[in-house]
Amino acid sequence: MTTSNELYVWMWLPGATEPVVAGRVEQVGSLVTFIYGLNYRSRPDAISLFAPELPLRPGVQEPADGLSIPGVLRDGSPDRWGRGVIERRRNVAPNSLSEIDYMLTSSSNRFGALDFQTDRENYVPRDESATFEELHRAAILLDEGGELSPSLEAAMMHGTSLGGARPKATLTDEDGSEWLAKFSSSDDRVFSVVNAEGAMLELARRAGMKVPESKVISSLGKEVLLVRRFDRDGAGGRRHAVSGLTMAQTDEMYARYVSYPQILDVLREYAVDATQPGPELFRRIALNIAISNNDDHARNHAAFWDGKHLELTPVYDLAPGQRSGDTFEQAMRYGRGDRGAKVSNFAALVGESETYGLNAAKGRDIIDNLVSSIRETWDAAAEVARLSEADKHQLFGKQVLPRAAFFDYEPVQL
Repeated sequence: MTTSNELYVWMWLPGATEPVVAGRVEQVGSLVTFIYGLNYRSRPDAISLFAPELPLRPGVQEPADGLSIPGVLRDGSPDRWGRGVIERRRNVAPNSLSEIDYMLTSSSNRFGALDFQTDRENYVPRDESATFEELHRAAILLDEGGELSPSLEAAMMHGTSLGGARPKATLTDEDGSEWLAKFSSSDDRVFSVVNAEGAMLELARRAGMKVPESKVISSLGKEVLLVRRFDRDGAGGRRHAVSGLTMAQTDEMYARYVSYPQILDVLREYAVDATQPGPELFRRIALNIAISNNDDHARNHAAFWDGKHLELTPVYDLAPGQRSGDTFEQAMRYGRGDRGAKVSNFAALVGESETYGLNAAKGRDIIDNLVSSIRETWDAAAEVARLSEADKHQLFGKQVLPRAAFFDYEPVQL
């Protein structure tokens, strides 16, 4: 097993189809530092990886207080699913590798516009070729604890650079467009999570929200959700993005303390129009309440970064959570302060309207329009997502527009 304590960050600049070396990462103990390359800083088109965290300047830069690695670099490193695949392939214990080892072992087709290499002269992507069925078969075997052949092990590396805990892989169409494939899991016992997420994406799309193209297909007798990657331009370019966790400059261990207003403040500071992020984020919170998505943690929000401005990406990871009663909370507080509102309830959200640049009447309008759209398009969204009749009836009224969301709130019939 080879290990390294340094690597080079390659970056696709806005509009470019080939990466360039941006700088060098070094790990000493648990601390990961970064330094921009002189040649990169001299480029007229150079941008910072993320100005609030790693401004474009000379010298070694350490992560912000409380972090062991700059968040923008951690965004490109694998999460639970990818780390598990890497550890299994290298036959090591969970979380036993250095952050640099995870970066260098994972696929090059990672989220955003960065990649990590040992060489600063030649870019060599780490991507094994595989068919969709090979990727799916490998995901099923891994999920069920089976043994992979060497070829399937190599194929499964396709999803290691992407975030999240579910089995996944990336694939490329004949026209060059890239998709994220989310596979069913043996843990999906109550309802089909991939079909349900497909339906939630369709509900958001029909409500007029920014949503990536998606579709549910059948493969090897199982359902698979395909989501077109919004961090790719279809012409070989990549769009740089940072997670909400990076915007909040918070470590994974303390992610539960990040709030929507904390992310909003950063979005406003770097927005082209500071009046836009508030209402948009409010509508996304309302959607998460409406569909019982309490997996709305800071990694499941992101914004494009062009060197000067932040712009929210399309919504993603809209899976309804498991509800056993009326008590339900969002992953992040949407009210300000340590005691800010977190309950999954529309009345409570309206009470926080001013935080998002809205008056209460406008906040109610956003919620009422969303609720009306969901009621009108539920059947069509469920059909598009190939949701079974049993799941369709189970989800509506329990996960989708649950009664607890309406306590102390009476929507206007539009």
